[in-house]
Amino acid sequence: MLSMISTPRKETKNAMIITTTPTIEGKRIVRYCGVVAGEAILGANLFKDLFANIRDMVGGRSATYERELQRARDIALRELEERAEELGATAVVGVDLDYEVMGQGNGMLMVSASGTAVVVE
Repeated sequence: MLSMISTPRKETKNAMIITTTPTIEGKRIVRYCGVVAGEAILGANLFKDLFANIRDMVGGRSATYERELQRARDIALRELEERAEELGATAVVGVDLDYEVMGQGNGMLMVSASGTAVVVE
């Protein structure tokens, strides 16, 4: 199963392929541009607000928390794509998403995305 995230580019260019797989079915990697990464950090106030306001919990899930995690993941992937574009890449393969609790009292969450920028045809 191909796991792909396709994000639209700013102008009228085609969408960049961003995938967790090492290859893209039907495409040939013609150049490796290098490792790219993007990060996003959620601050301590978010965690205080989330744990203080449990009202939106449904079935053990917090919609607010999930929205913030999704927003951080989207930011990290957007940064990864921008760095790949700067290198002239048309895709990013082998993408890995990591979530890490950090900071004093574990009050911050970092979402990082990394992968290999490539040119495909």
